[in-house]
Amino acid sequence: MKDYIEERAMNIANYIIENNATVRQTAKQFGISKSTVHKDVTERLSQINPTLAKEARRVLDINKSERHIRGGMATREKYLHREQMGIK
Repeated sequence: MKDYIEERAMNIANYIIENNATVRQTAKQFGISKSTVHKDVTERLSQINPTLAKEARRVLDINKSERHIRGGMATREKYLHREQMGIK
């Protein structure tokens, strides 16, 4: 594996752990696709640093289990905003 890919995978994992970040937030921060974030954390990082991979995976699993709640809150905010603006 190329050195820059290994370094990126480590940086991604550290960012996820430090910021409790989602895959989408991480992809935006690093300017890469969500697929690349996922592959770096689940496949590449487990070969480089299994301990760090497990920690990052734990954060991503928590975020995944909570995503339906965040989605519901976003929808609620959307309709509250529309109501305040007088939009039907």
